[in-house]
Amino acid sequence: MAPKHIFITGGVVSSLGKGITAASIGRLMKDRGYRVCMQKFDPYINVNPGNLSPYQHGEVFVTDDGGECDLDVGHYERFIDESLSKESDITSGQIYQHVINKERSGDFHGGTVQVIPHITNEIKRRIYALEHKIPAPDIIITEIGGTVGDIEGLPFLEAIRQIRYEVGSACCLYIHVTLVPYLDKAGELKTKPTQHSVKELRSIGIQPDIIVCRSEMPLPRSVREKIGLFCNIDADSVISNIDAETLYEIPLLLEEGGLGELLCKKLLFENGHPDHREWEEIVRRVKNPVRQVEIALVGKYIELRDAYLSVSEALSHAAIFHGCEVDIRWVASHELYSYEDAQAALKGVSGIIVPSGFGERGAEGMVFAARYARENDIPFFAEGMGMQMAVVEYARNVCGLEADSTEITPTVKNPVIDLLAELKELDGDTMRLGKYSCRLKEDTKIRKIYGKEVIEERQRHRYELNPEYQSVLEQDGMTLSGIEEKHSLVDCIELPSHPWFIGVQFNAEFKSRPNRPHPLYVGFVEAALSKT
Repeated sequence: MAPKHIFITGGVVSSLGKGITAASIGRLMKDRGYRVCMQKFDPYINVNPGNLSPYQHGEVFVTDDGGECDLDVGHYERFIDESLSKESDITSGQIYQHVINKERSGDFHGGTVQVIPHITNEIKRRIYALEHKIPAPDIIITEIGGTVGDIEGLPFLEAIRQIRYEVGSACCLYIHVTLVPYLDKAGELKTKPTQHSVKELRSIGIQPDIIVCRSEMPLPRSVREKIGLFCNIDADSVISNIDAETLYEIPLLLEEGGLGELLCKKLLFENGHPDHREWEEIVRRVKNPVRQVEIALVGKYIELRDAYLSVSEALSHAAIFHGCEVDIRWVASHELYSYEDAQAALKGVSGIIVPSGFGERGAEGMVFAARYARENDIPFFAEGMGMQMAVVEYARNVCGLEADSTEITPTVKNPVIDLLAELKELDGDTMRLGKYSCRLKEDTKIRKIYGKEVIEERQRHRYELNPEYQSVLEQDGMTLSGIEEKHSLVDCIELPSHPWFIGVQFNAEFKSRPNRPHPLYVGFVEAALSKT
């Protein structure tokens, strides 16, 4: 049986939470026993989200197969608890590049006039292709990025318009997410923005089946009836999506609003008895912490906190596990000009985490943060570039080397962090990207945390711990506790003399889920709690 399609569009303003709405719908259907697959189409022309600045687009989420994706794919994975693939995030640039390359190679007949319909066909092909990514999915949920009216999004809207005629109305559902603002001076909720947004959507041939309305307060029946009347749907298909204490509460609020039952009715599915017990327990623990702990996040891009979305969520997952609340102290690494600055910025925290990043700016601040944690026995966790700068700090202040990463100082005397020799000769991207296996050494803290010898984690970095300096680091007390299996590269380091000091090359946060927190984050938060 072919899967059924749910398409999520948005209107009025951006950042309404289409991604969370899509992920919540996935959760509602999975809790009913249906197999769910998810995908996002981003209308921007960039081919690779990995080349966008974190300040412009937030974090780059990485899948097992090395896909660099929009952060909403992270929401999808966390909510439906499935590992997705690079096909779960498609940009206009990827579509255009593929079609134009085929046109240039002579695959199309009739000249360039045929390219436009081929763009729409390629979008549809990629939507249908998801049917084979999860064995026999029941539902494919596709989010269209941007807002209705954006010219760059028109090919995607045209593609999903056509799909309804190809698969039939019983197998295709359109959900439109809009804003219903409350005007305090007038004392009323305003429906006109939603009416105009739906009018725009209908003008290109798409009539939404369900309208999800973001608002500060629940929509009264009279407001839902008004929206239904002027948007050509019944009032029961207008769903209120109010602001929640935690984003993990949103599926339950949408369920209370009748969305789950409505989806089953419109898609001709059995509603059954949804089992939300696991999700309800997650929300209960989030809203009822018994302890609190402050952890400093020392990063390069903290001005836009979405740049570290998966990191903050992974800390939240560990907090759920421990029944506590993590209060993040956001520290800009590029504002730590000296060790004294780090002492002042980090004083009083119970843990320090230094996530990954790229480039020279803020690198020294990471070094100072690692030194502060090491010298003051503060639980410390570093990933990617954070681990690299922790190695630099140790090489300088313990091993006595004039050390740095060649990413920061290309001519440094002791390049403890460097590009691999074989990669220096290559043109183009030299990044280790996606899932890699790592073997953990016996009698190490990280081996005890994982409880197994071989792990698989997602990587996104170029520079490595230079093999020439492994012995000197080990001689001076650093344990190289995890070795990547394919190239024998150091993926994990720790300090056995420190209460909790671990660095990893990979991005552990990408595999953390609210119901299955990552063990490294669980261990780190536990260590931080012991300092409170």
